[in-house]
Amino acid sequence: MPRSAPLLSLAAAILASGCAAHASRLHAVRTAFHAGNLAEADGLLGRHIDDHPGEGDVLRLDRAMVALADDRPADAERLLRTVRDNFDRLEEESPAENAWMMATDDGQKAYPGEDYEKVLVRAMLALANLVQDGDDAEAYSLQVSDKQRRIVATATDEQGRNPKAAYQQVALAPYLRGILREETHRHYDDAARSFSQVLEWQPEFRPGPWHVARATHGHHSEKGNGVVHVFALVGHGPFKAEVVEMPSTASVLVAGEIVSAGFGQTLPPTVAPIKVPRVIALPGSVGGLQVGVGDWAAGRTETITNVSQMAVRQHEAILPQTVGRAVARRSLKKAMIFGAKQGLGLQKTGLPALAFDVAGVAWEASENADTRCWGLLPDTIQVLRLELPAGEHTLALQPIDRGGRPLGDAVPRTVTVLDGRNTYVLAQATDAGIVGTPLTNSP
Repeated sequence: MPRSAPLLSLAAAILASGCAAHASRLHAVRTAFHAGNLAEADGLLGRHIDDHPGEGDVLRLDRAMVALADDRPADAERLLRTVRDNFDRLEEESPAENAWMMATDDGQKAYPGEDYEKVLVRAMLALANLVQDGDDAEAYSLQVSDKQRRIVATATDEQGRNPKAAYQQVALAPYLRGILREETHRHYDDAARSFSQVLEWQPEFRPGPWHVARATHGHHSEKGNGVVHVFALVGHGPFKAEVVEMPSTASVLVAGEIVSAGFGQTLPPTVAPIKVPRVIALPGSVGGLQVGVGDWAAGRTETITNVSQMAVRQHEAILPQTVGRAVARRSLKKAMIFGAKQGLGLQKTGLPALAFDVAGVAWEASENADTRCWGLLPDTIQVLRLELPAGEHTLALQPIDRGGRPLGDAVPRTVTVLDGRNTYVLAQATDAGIVGTPLTNSP
């Protein structure tokens, strides 16, 4: 029994490892959602939440996007709030979880959210609230920038390095504050500062200078007119896939050979590659929404936040830490095998030593990259501002490709514009066209 105890511990760790299947489950959900099959996507997510509680938070995020498309913004806001609060609680380090993660893989730890997910959950909360009563939309928009500041501020290491210092900011947040401030018809100075920040964070946003000029001159709309803000969640957003980190695999192989030669004891051969997650951007063909009012081609939406770009850049900034953790885990496992064999006094070439090596190979092969992620984010968040006479108008929302050609059918959405007030429309668009029902706060 003393000799078998280490092997039993190894077997337990091997059986506990493995959570890369999230990527395959997510593929089915994304396929259904991007094709507009909301019932199928929601059903898959419900079953996965029941069957895979360790993936619950990211699945709830995806379910919130389905709820938005299904004209259930209150349900979406509730789900988003739950995950936001869970992510905040999980920022506290758990030594026990960290130790178990080093013996298995990153998927064994409660998922705390990627930095871009922690920020964007607040952005989606703002949009979900905006198409209801809008009472909390400004507070949520302030949370977006505050959360990003805190993420960056706490990332400086002992050497003064901060890999998160260059994180892309979410220009949607000051844009929302700007349009909410100018609707008061009093706080135009606040609105102008917010729009200036939009330009600083998203200089490619072409309507930006016009927004700054309008707010600077204290103008919301002409008398008898109101403003419609069309928000579009466009394209197929980023997701995680498992990839092999070859340089690190080679480094561990060399290290194992050195230890084996220098200490007269074998280590499990490096057969299993080191796997890490990568954020993948495959945005699809859809490029935005063309919005018509009657026979008037009123304009097309413009990107205010590039979600895929943000996710990929943030992932690349912290990739060395992810790879370093994977290498450290592999090294720790080899060290544990080595220590167990030394402690038991096993001969280098005997069958018991070989059994340990085989178990070690299986232990290492059980590692999986943590591919949990918010899989139904859009590629970009886009906006269009329209000033229209007070009264009822029917908007035609037409998804277009990157060359301006139509994709799918135009979807009508009737809104009631109020004199001097804002009206909001939120639509999701993929290559198949408008997904679900465009939302509005219009009476």
